[in-house]
Amino acid sequence: MEGKNVTVEADVSDGLPGLILVGYLASEVREGGDRVRTAIKNLGLSLPPKKITINLSPADFRKEGTGFDLAIAAAILSAYGGFRAKDLKDAVLFGELGLDGTVRGIPGVMALTDQARESGFKRVFLPVENVNEASVIGGMELYGIRDLRHLLEVLSGKLPMQAESTINMDELQNSMNRYEVDFSELSGQPLLRRAAEVAAAGKHNLLIVGPAGAGKTMLAKRMPTIMPGLDIAESIEISKIYSVSHLLTAKEPLIRIRPFRAPHHTVSVQALTGGGRRPKPGEISLATGGILFLDEFPEFSRAALETLRQPLEEREVTVSRVEASVTYPANFQLVAAMNPCPCGHFPDRSRCRCTDGQITRYLQKVSGPMLDRIDICVEAAPITYGDIKSSGNNESSREIRARVEQARKIQRERFAGENVRCNGEMSGRHIRKFCGLGREEEKFMEEIFEKLALSARMHDRILKVARTTADLAEEEKIRLADLCEAVSYVKSRDKFWGN
Repeated sequence: MEGKNVTVEADVSDGLPGLILVGYLASEVREGGDRVRTAIKNLGLSLPPKKITINLSPADFRKEGTGFDLAIAAAILSAYGGFRAKDLKDAVLFGELGLDGTVRGIPGVMALTDQARESGFKRVFLPVENVNEASVIGGMELYGIRDLRHLLEVLSGKLPMQAESTINMDELQNSMNRYEVDFSELSGQPLLRRAAEVAAAGKHNLLIVGPAGAGKTMLAKRMPTIMPGLDIAESIEISKIYSVSHLLTAKEPLIRIRPFRAPHHTVSVQALTGGGRRPKPGEISLATGGILFLDEFPEFSRAALETLRQPLEEREVTVSRVEASVTYPANFQLVAAMNPCPCGHFPDRSRCRCTDGQITRYLQKVSGPMLDRIDICVEAAPITYGDIKSSGNNESSREIRARVEQARKIQRERFAGENVRCNGEMSGRHIRKFCGLGREEEKFMEEIFEKLALSARMHDRILKVARTTADLAEEEKIRLADLCEAVSYVKSRDKFWGN
């Protein structure tokens, strides 16, 4: 996500006293003029009655939010001789003003600070409550401002200009990737566990079909724990999205674990993709770098599910409105879970009372194009008493993550110089280049293609998943066993939807 620099200019001249703001402004920015004027008055600062003109440049895009208040106040005070404007030449200011002059926190500070650094600025004057969040972005001098009088005293030299201390990045790195759940807590389900490992290793989208109580949601919540560990750079990129959404706090200025977002099936399209009168990121953007879990998959509206198709391909989402278009990252991994029928017991006809028509209508709520974007489909078997009693022998997330990280390392080396990073992101060109088969494996794929009447898309999906299982085994070539495992995930889908 990228921002735009805004220059705030002030002119004080003779004429009818008043405050005029120009520069294509939203209503809350215009209201900032009244907040600033009242804050200056309530601090006991007497300004001669003049005509004050404030320009927010450039004027070719709409300025929104309350973060301009502090800069507007500084421009006015400088125009009246409170301090020299050139002292702010290498600085940016943002913050909302209360009527008593208090500087209040605003959303998006991390993204704003990063934009300031990339634009060559050296100093940032910002609300005290936003300092921790901004300090994650290195290379900037941060000055926490309590109120308008504090700002004036610092800039006029009455108080020493002392930058805030920065966060210890080594300590921050050591505190990351600490999850409250673990894969060892999942009882039984060896097929489910294996499918989750393959999905995490290749960043394949995963669909789990099974009855209630089989561990579908439990597994999905533990998927982030077996994904590659989060580093500082990736964490900052994810945290920017949460910063814009005002979801960071002073105590937690950085996202330290991979996101797990699980919207309810009644979620609207706008809440899923982002938007609003003032667009902000939706669930698919908040899941960037982590898992978007859709439980009760067929119960989501068709419009909501179909909206996911483009972000799954392009890994970003563009929210278009009359006044502007905003592009947010949407580089998430989809994990979906569903029952096999409305009652949840199909194909066990001793318990399932659904008619064939009810089952068909239920399954058809998920469209073919949506299913085509899911590489792995696996059926979750009911949990047995023996599974529960053998729970102490399960592999931990740490053990599984070690294999996943090794597989991802192989993929990074393979795709060096390419526009993809994981097997799940491969296009047809990459599949032809990196998924070559030996004579025996080619013959097997030909037989399977004819026997199962596969489409070209399903053929490519099998090769992508087989490439990942080979990477987990640290094999250079795709083996017959890899193809068999990948085919089993396709047959799980065919059991419910056919080809």
